[in-house]
Amino acid sequence: MDVLSLIGLILAFVAIVGGNFLEGGHAGALINGSAALIVLGGTLAAALLQSPLPAFKRALYILRWILFPPKVDLAGGIDRVVNWSLTARKEGLLGLEGVADLEPDPYARKGLQLLVDGAEPEAVRSILEVDFITQESRDIQAAKVFECMGGYAPTIGIIGAVMGLIHVMGNLADPAQLGSGIAVAFVATIYGVASANLVLLPVANKLKAIVMRQSRYREMLLEGLLSIAEGENPRSIELKLQGFME
Repeated sequence: MDVLSLIGLILAFVAIVGGNFLEGGHAGALINGSAALIVLGGTLAAALLQSPLPAFKRALYILRWILFPPKVDLAGGIDRVVNWSLTARKEGLLGLEGVADLEPDPYARKGLQLLVDGAEPEAVRSILEVDFITQESRDIQAAKVFECMGGYAPTIGIIGAVMGLIHVMGNLADPAQLGSGIAVAFVATIYGVASANLVLLPVANKLKAIVMRQSRYREMLLEGLLSIAEGENPRSIELKLQGFME
């Protein structure tokens, strides 16, 4: 579990509720069903209108990465590539066939199989680059779903506030309702701004960082596999790939 994400979500909630309490407010003042419907429903509608269906479905799938990110072990990956190079040096590229059959990572397995099949380095690069660029593009597009929601939410919150004020202005004959009515109207603004800046935009940026880390790992594998194909020394391969370490 990503502890920082969990702490961030909890602190965001505590900051809003705690700040409201210190200002003399009460929890009920921040709860308004119509405001929530306008902001959440409107933001979701805008995201659905903007996003292709595959990107939206992918966004829902990778949302879990905020708390449970996929493991990306760069150091372990370098060690595996070096072991592959040692095997290839001792047994030839055909010696990697057994390694490829047992490799759990589809990207690495495809690269190893290409080496076993005797593909030229340029062909290996071309095939694997298409794979990792396509995957990166798909996941970045999915992360941008939350980014676009973060962009729309504050504006929709203002729309909700204006709608609430219109309702208040229609009841000017009853001054007793003006104060509470205006307060309720601005709850929509809080929902919009808070959801965008405390949840949606941070989620989008975190997902992008995870995607870029995965791409760095795949690029490292690609360079390692190409080095094996070109017959480089295992020690040289290790030194080269250490440049991918953070």
